[in-house]
Amino acid sequence: MRLIIQRVQKASVSINGLVTSEIGQGLLVLAGIEENDTEEDVKWLAAKTCSLRIFSDDEGKMNLDLLQIKGEILLVSQFTLFASTKKGNRPSFIKAARPEKAVPLYQDLIKEFENVLNKPVKTGQFGADMKISLVNDGPVTIFMDSKLRE
Repeated sequence: MRLIIQRVQKASVSINGLVTSEIGQGLLVLAGIEENDTEEDVKWLAAKTCSLRIFSDDEGKMNLDLLQIKGEILLVSQFTLFASTKKGNRPSFIKAARPEKAVPLYQDLIKEFENVLNKPVKTGQFGADMKISLVNDGPVTIFMDSKLRE
C-alpha cells in the first residue's frame, strides 16, 4: 500500500461539481492499494501516518503529530500510485488492486484512521472522478510504502 501524505491548511473533494468532503488543518492522504496488501499494511500505515511529527510547534519546528494538533484527515483512493512507466509512454496499472480487493482494504484504512484519531475521517468516493482542492502547508509532502517501510 502506498500513501502520499500532504500537510494541509484545508482540503476538499468535489464530485460532479459538488463538494462532498472537506477538512481544515490536517492531512490529505492519497492511498494506492495493490493486490498483495493486507490488514497489516493498513494498521502500520495508519499508525505511522498519525504519529508523523510534521506539524509546527510554538517555535516553528516540525515536532507535533496529527493527534497533538487535533487535525483531520481527508482520505482519497488513488490507484494511479501504482503506475508503472517502465515501458512506453502509457502507464500500466497492473499492480493496482482490483476493486473487489481494494474496496474492503480502503474501508479498513478508513476505520483504522478513525480508531487511531478517535474521530471520523473524511473521504473521497472510491472509483469516482474526483477533483481535489488543497492548500498544501509548507509544502510538506511525504511518500510512504508499506512494503518499503523507509
